[in-house]
Amino acid sequence: MKKNSKTALALSLGLVLGATAPAFAQPAVNLTLKDAIRMAFEKNLDLKVELYNPAMAEADIRRNLGIYDPKLTLGVNYERSNSSNILTFRPQPVDQVTASAGVSQLLPTGTVVGVTAQSGWISNSAKYYSNAIDLSLSQPLLKGFGQENTELAINVSRFTKGETMNVFRTRLSDTVARVRNDYFQLYNLLEVLEVRRTSLALARRILQDDQGRVKAGVLPAYELLNSEFQVATREKQVIDAERAVRDQMDVLRVELQLPQDAEIVLADQPYRGNFNILEQQALNDALENRTELATQRDVITINDLQQRVAKNQTLPDLTLNASVGTGGFDRRFLGGLEKTATIDEPSWGVGLQFSYPLGNRSAENDYIRKKLALEQAQTQLQNLESTVVRDVKAALRLVAASYTQLDVTARGTAYAQDRLRAFQKRHDVGLATTKDVFDVENDLVTAKGNQIQALVDYNNSITQLWRVTGMILDQEGINVTETQADHLYQNMK
Repeated sequence: MKKNSKTALALSLGLVLGATAPAFAQPAVNLTLKDAIRMAFEKNLDLKVELYNPAMAEADIRRNLGIYDPKLTLGVNYERSNSSNILTFRPQPVDQVTASAGVSQLLPTGTVVGVTAQSGWISNSAKYYSNAIDLSLSQPLLKGFGQENTELAINVSRFTKGETMNVFRTRLSDTVARVRNDYFQLYNLLEVLEVRRTSLALARRILQDDQGRVKAGVLPAYELLNSEFQVATREKQVIDAERAVRDQMDVLRVELQLPQDAEIVLADQPYRGNFNILEQQALNDALENRTELATQRDVITINDLQQRVAKNQTLPDLTLNASVGTGGFDRRFLGGLEKTATIDEPSWGVGLQFSYPLGNRSAENDYIRKKLALEQAQTQLQNLESTVVRDVKAALRLVAASYTQLDVTARGTAYAQDRLRAFQKRHDVGLATTKDVFDVENDLVTAKGNQIQALVDYNNSITQLWRVTGMILDQEGINVTETQADHLYQNMK
């Protein structure tokens, strides 16, 4: 960590002293990896956009629950007709006014219950008032019977919301993985910049030594050309490394919505320890937590539910209808109400209604299609599981190989350092040319770059393993709940 802070400080000094740098110090942001992930989670606009889909899915659930909202019916009707008077046999106009109010309610079993109150006035040769209250019930006995059939749209919308949350988790996992990789990429470039500057300092020292030797007459003047060329080359490499650092900082600034003039100082170093996880545990985690698998399982559940409902729709439509009521008919309005209240004229009825389309091809083929869709979804799940298993095994092998590469590159760097020291001593006594020293020093720069890249690759391989096992959010302490987007829905209410 100290080394990385020094690297960032050296970069800041180099940018200030550079020809294109401003004359004032830039504000620094001491950035930890967890802070970077948190900023991406809070400020990433793509994630904010994705959260609207679960909010809209919640609106779909509430809309479909509206089938259980009581239904109020109000009506007023006027009718005029002619009827023959039984005494004079002359047409006589009949006026009738009726007002009604009713409430009906759907129950989970598919039952519809209702109550209706009706009041009317009839005028012919005399005036009469009628009042009635009726309770009614309509119950499907075959087609459409049961809560599963009644609440199909509700259940589908609930699973659909789960699918939108899985898409959000996938986007969030991708964002976390990208931020981790970009964070370590900046670490890589900062370390490479430090290596390039060290290489430039060595080249300048060799050039200074060669200049002294030329003046002393122990070194041909043309040897200075090679030293000067090596210094110029390394200066260009430092400039390229600084540019790469600036570009990568811009990437993080955009991802994390940081001020454009903020200088980023990395507070965390890549992980160097041995990351151990059993293959079976990794496979179990992936099969349980991968959002793609969870989404496909929801698709299977929806298709299974739809095919069961579609099977029910192939049955005949047999409906039980029942009603019970009371009414009153009197020349006085209050008299009609009294008869209704005292149940002087009760009524009731019960009946069955049967209907069935001959052939029933529409319902039968819809059922067949739903069964095919279910089998297709189950096959897709098997294919996804095979892909996940392959990805996890490949990620485990990559982690193991990347960890081994840490030791290989460390040994390569140690060997290159010893070799450079040996050639420097030989150069000091005239047993090695300047070109020999620079060639060996180039090998050391390459070895250090390989070692830095190996460490970053190792951490990226861990990120990839977390990603393919579906554990990256848990590893970073991020918890996503099904109600994550409900505040957007509530705000709209």
